[in-house]
Parts: sequence; C-alpha cells; structure tokens
Amino acid sequence: MSSSTLLTPWYRLRRFLTEQEWEFAAHERPVMPGSPGSPDHPLRRQIAYALIAVLVGLTGGLGNSLISANTYQLQGALGLDPVEIAWLPTIYVATNASINLLLVKFRQEFGLRPFALIFLGLYAAITFAHLFVLDFSTALIVRAASGMAGAPLSSLCLYYMMQAFPAKWRLKAVVVGIGVPQCATPLARMFSPDLLAMSQWRTLYLFELGLALLSVAAVALLRLPPTVRQKAFEPLDFVTFTLYGSAVALFAAVLGLGRYVWWTNATWIAWALIAAIPMLAAALLIEHHRANPLLNTRWLGSADILRFAVVTIMARIVLSEQTFAAVGLLTVLGQNNDQLGTFFLLLFLASAAGVAASAITLNVEKLAHPVMLAIGLVAVAAWADSYSTSLTRAPQMYLTQMVIAFAGTFFLGPSLLFGMTRALQQGSGHIISFVALFGILNSVGGLAGTAMLGSYQTIREKANSAAITQAVDPTDPIVTQRLQAGSAGLARVVGDPALRSAEGGALLSQTATREANVLAYDDVFRLVAALAAATFLYLLFLLARRRWRERRALA
Repeated sequence: MSSSTLLTPWYRLRRFLTEQEWEFAAHERPVMPGSPGSPDHPLRRQIAYALIAVLVGLTGGLGNSLISANTYQLQGALGLDPVEIAWLPTIYVATNASINLLLVKFRQEFGLRPFALIFLGLYAAITFAHLFVLDFSTALIVRAASGMAGAPLSSLCLYYMMQAFPAKWRLKAVVVGIGVPQCATPLARMFSPDLLAMSQWRTLYLFELGLALLSVAAVALLRLPPTVRQKAFEPLDFVTFTLYGSAVALFAAVLGLGRYVWWTNATWIAWALIAAIPMLAAALLIEHHRANPLLNTRWLGSADILRFAVVTIMARIVLSEQTFAAVGLLTVLGQNNDQLGTFFLLLFLASAAGVAASAITLNVEKLAHPVMLAIGLVAVAAWADSYSTSLTRAPQMYLTQMVIAFAGTFFLGPSLLFGMTRALQQGSGHIISFVALFGILNSVGGLAGTAMLGSYQTIREKANSAAITQAVDPTDPIVTQRLQAGSAGLARVVGDPALRSAEGGALLSQTATREANVLAYDDVFRLVAALAAATFLYLLFLLARRRWRERRALA
C-alpha cells in the first residue's frame, strides 16, 4: 500500500472505525465472539474505563426516564392527550426490547469498535432530532428510533465496567455494569424541575444530547479491547427478527396503552393480540427447526429457564410499586417533582447502595439468595406502605421506598448472572437466546407491572368511590356541617347562596375522590405485598427442594 493511500480520508475513517490487531494471551481471550478481551490494565486506565461506563450507562438509562418522569409537562407542551403521551415511553420500550436480538450478532460479525461508534453516533443524532419535534407523529417516530439506537448503551456500559475491574472480580463488574443504568430513574426526577425551568421541555433533550455527545467522545478516546469476530448473520435471522420484533412491539403497545383506553373498550387491542400471537408462534416455529437458531426454543422451554422467567417477571411487577404506586400516591396528594427532591435523592443513594451491596456480597454458588432477599424486602415495605392516609407525605415513605430502591438494584445483577451462567454452560450460542429473554422480561415486564397495578388501582378507586358516595347522607349533621364549612370558605368571593352551596358540595366531592384514590393505592400496596410474599415463598420452596435432593443424592 502506497503512502498516498495511507493518508486518504477514507483510510483514516476505516482505521478509526475498525479494530486494531491484538495478540491475546490465554487468559485475555474473549469469553465468546462479540465480547471484548480481558487484558490487564494499569490503574489509571481502569479508572477511565469505570468513568466511561458510568457515563454511558446513565446516558442510556436517562433516555427513557426523562420522558417517563415528565409526561404531564410534555403533554401540555406538545398539546397531547393522556393516551397520546402514553405512547412516547411505550414506543421506546417496544423498539428497545427486541433489537438486542440482532445487536449480539452485529458485534460478533463486525466487532466492537463499529458497534460502539455507529450506534452511539446514531443515538446522538436521534436525540438531536428530538429538538425539532413539533407534533405527535414526529415525536412517535423519533422515540421509536431512539429506542433502537439506545439499546446498545447498556451493553457498552457493561463491557466498559468489566475492563475497570481485575480479572478475578469480573463477575462483580457485571453486577455493577447492569446496575448503573437502573440508578437513572431517580436522577431523572431529581434534575427534571431545574431543567424544565431553564427552557421548558427542549432542555430535557439538550441535556440528553450533551450526555450522548460526551459518550461518543469518551468511547472514541478510549476503545475497548477488540473481540474475536466470526461470520454470524444468516438470512433467516432477519425473518425471525421481523416476526419476533413485531410481536413484542404489539404486546408492548397493548400493555402500555391498555389501562388508558381500557382493555375492553378499544377494539385495536384485540386486533393487536390477534396479530402478535401468530407472529410470535411463527418466529418460535422457525427457530425450533434451525441448526443455528437465534432463539433456542428447547433451552428456553426447559424447566430451569421457565422458573427463572417466572421469578424475574414477578420481580419486575412488584418493583413497579415504586415507579407507579408510591409516586402516584404522592401525586394524588398534591406533591410533584419540585417538592420531592430529597425523596428522589434518597432513592438514588439507596439504588447505588443496592448495586454496591450486590457486587460485594456476590456468591456465584448462591445466586438465588439475593433475589429472594430483595423480593422479601419489597413485600415488607409494600405492606408498610399500605397504611398510608391522606396525611401521608414523602418523609413518611422515605424508609420504605429506600428499601424498595435498594431491592430493585440488589436483585438485578445476580438475576442476570443466574441466567448467563446457565446459558454459557450450554455453549456460547445460547447467549443470544438469553439476551432476548432477559430483555423482554425486564422491558416488557416493567410495562406489565405498571399495566397490572394501574388497572387494579382504577378498579379499586371506582369501588371505593362508590362506597364513600353511598355513605354520604345529606341529612347527616356531620355532612351538613362539612358542606356549610366549604360554602363559608367561599363567602368572600361567591355572593349567591345557592352557588356557594353547590361549590361546597363540589369541594366535598373532590375530597371524596381523593380519599377513594388513597384507599385504592393502599389496595395496590397490599396486592404488591401479597405477590412479593408469594414469590418469596416460591423461591424458598425451590431452594428447600434443591437441598433435599442434594442430601438424598449424597445419602
């Protein structure tokens, strides 16, 4: 190759995007194609890897959290109704949940360097496009694209964090890497009021864009050790992904919007399920008969993996107690993000403590124990929250919600390692199947939890409201006194006695609605406590049965 060729811009770009040659020692080789090598790094470089991992992880986590935490503000700014604004976080999850099915093979075939720079660049470009959103249709398209482009950020956070730890602590690095993005939700609620005060909703996207550009610069500056590449894609992969991705997106749409349009009132929900179930069945049928499947249906259908799926999705459902029920109760009682800065700061600290405690106490021989402990903590905290009243404020929920925030990050790393170790025991080809399963359990499971708890809260609010209304007797002296007190408070501004009396009745009706909502959220807390307790007992039964079988085998 001539010197003039070496200096061409195209060659420089290709050299920047592609990976350098790397001679791996035996202990430095990647665990599987598509994952980085594990060379020994000096302390200074390890610190740099850790900082980049935190930056990329929080960038990815904030991608959807900033929207979910500010739906009311965005709804007003964009002129959307509650159903339309609910589409924005839902469409992000719908495209984000399934794209990892292809990204694993992309890393295997093209390497880590193109994977990191291409998708981070796309994420930054799409975040920039958010600034030009003017209506609902463009907002929906941009959020869908953002979900696909943002999916690789969690993988990059994990890989960079693995380089920051010595080889003997790599499993602890996995726990930290998977936990960092989970800390973004309380951070989003902490920062949102200040960001919105600067320049309304566009400041949210400017902040996200700044993080994305910093991530691009950091990843370009310090690259990951290259991987071992191999031919990975097959034509049937794209057929399976189209069917599987479309089915997951339809399921996500149903779960995300069902409680807003109500399940039995919107005919499109039935049509979505009618289309999604055959497409998912067709994808699984194709994969069942392939020699090199994306989804190993035989392994995914094994008893061990099915139990893992049940426990993980139950954990995601009960952990929705914090994002839906606790925040929802405080919102009903008149508190918003502006007044909850200390509350979310404590949740962030508890989440970070959960990540640290999970990494420190990690025992690969007892990966089910942290999951069981976390779910047990949620059961106790949710039961304590079920005694909330209309006088409850954030300080009364500090302890219980910190416990749930701690549990939410404490269980995630061991849960990931539990499935990953079993996938690696069957061969590296099972990793793609596990990534697909874990992604759908956490992403769609979170939507399922919110849908379930939100629907139950609506049903209980109607029942409680009817019971309270029936108990209000206008001839009761206490009710009459309450109506008169409400009217007296308006005497200076409303001169008509009849109108004052009507306004007093309206104030009493508002109070009754608030009390019905508080009672409904208490019912939700009790439901979460019951589900968490049942999951805890199920895990306890599985552990006891395993020990009994081990003792019987030894005997």
